[in-house]
Amino acid sequence: MDAPERITSSANPRVKAAARLRDAAERRTRGLTLIDGRREVERAAAAGVRFAEVYVDEAAPPPDALLDRLMAAGGQPVWLAPAAFSKVAYGSRNEGLVAVAQIPSFGLDQFRPRSVGCLLVLEGVEKPGNLGAILRTADASGVAGVLVADGRTDPTNPAVIRASLGTVFSIPLAVASGAESINWLAASSRRVVVAVPEAGQPWHAVRLSDAAIVLGSEAHGISEAWQAADADGTLDLSAVTLPMLGVADSLNVSATAAVLAYEALRQASADASGSS
Repeated sequence: MDAPERITSSANPRVKAAARLRDAAERRTRGLTLIDGRREVERAAAAGVRFAEVYVDEAAPPPDALLDRLMAAGGQPVWLAPAAFSKVAYGSRNEGLVAVAQIPSFGLDQFRPRSVGCLLVLEGVEKPGNLGAILRTADASGVAGVLVADGRTDPTNPAVIRASLGTVFSIPLAVASGAESINWLAASSRRVVVAVPEAGQPWHAVRLSDAAIVLGSEAHGISEAWQAADADGTLDLSAVTLPMLGVADSLNVSATAAVLAYEALRQASADASGSS
């Protein structure tokens, strides 16, 4: 077997090119992203993601069995000295592994939600941590899929991947414009429920278990396009509200998603057991 490739300098052009993938424009141009951490990389590999390179910290390498799996998925290990590895790794987090991966397609034409569970529709979500947390909740609560409408951050942002613990690769996921998302929902058989700050029905009083649940951005909520689609008959919306009993006037969008996703799961479980 040939000796593994090794890079010692943080100024190496390949190391610098990998580090630039933390920029959204660079990811779009090259069709590649970075995946930090062993668990996240393993989950990407299990989902069939293809790898271009796998950067390994020679001071803290992962198990050989994991490297073998990544090589089988196209990733060629490159061993980096600690100074070079710190150039591609995220902050102080170091699990000895950063992969350069091909970005999967998240087009609506390939979107195949699961046959059971609610669907989460996220309009205009801006913060990578929130999107990643929602994907992690979606995985845990068994939602049918996640549709990102007019997203302000892309699902393959390394920060999203990290916050989702790699579940971004295992959840049925699509990215589309707001108009495309509305038209797709109109053509589907799902009821549409929107989360609003006030004046909606209580969150537990509406059937969520098989609905498409629309959550708006942290700053602005859902856009007027949804009300317009309801007014012209394109969609038939139901609105739900979570009570705010303190001084805050809204919940973080990822917290709202978690409450509604688990209420949908509770309803489905109650239906399955025949209880009310």
